[in-house]
Amino acid sequence: MVSKNTICLWYDADALEAATFYADTFPDSSVGAVYRAPADYPSGKKGDVLTVEFTVMGIPCLGLNGGPVFPHSEAFSFQVATDDQAETDRLWNAIVNNGGQESECGWCKDKWGLSWQITPRILTEAIAHPDPAVAKRAFEAMMTMGKIEIARIEAAVEG
Repeated sequence: MVSKNTICLWYDADALEAATFYADTFPDSSVGAVYRAPADYPSGKKGDVLTVEFTVMGIPCLGLNGGPVFPHSEAFSFQVATDDQAETDRLWNAIVNNGGQESECGWCKDKWGLSWQITPRILTEAIAHPDPAVAKRAFEAMMTMGKIEIARIEAAVEG
């Protein structure tokens, strides 16, 4: 059953592949019902996968195979709070090494063009530090990184 409020993500034709990757990569993620088109439609044929219900880290989503009309953009992203460098590396590398691409400040894109922010909790805490000098150093360190390196954030906090 579809949740009352679900994030709908538009894919060209491979929503099931994306949902399966997310379920295999992120904790508390799974693939649910797969619905096939009951008739031909502009970007597919009867029997093609039309939609896929899935969960990404507890967030209900619906993948829609709608064709190449609406590409993903950075205007939407999943922000994943990580607890340590090993988790940060594992998630970042899973996305980037599966046909994705690196970006800046903890951002990367998966091979379907969906943006992810892999953000260690220590970075969020450092940027919100009550001492503006500490927050500034952490922010400036982040601005020089692709994947976030916790040791560099900790060094910036220490000054």
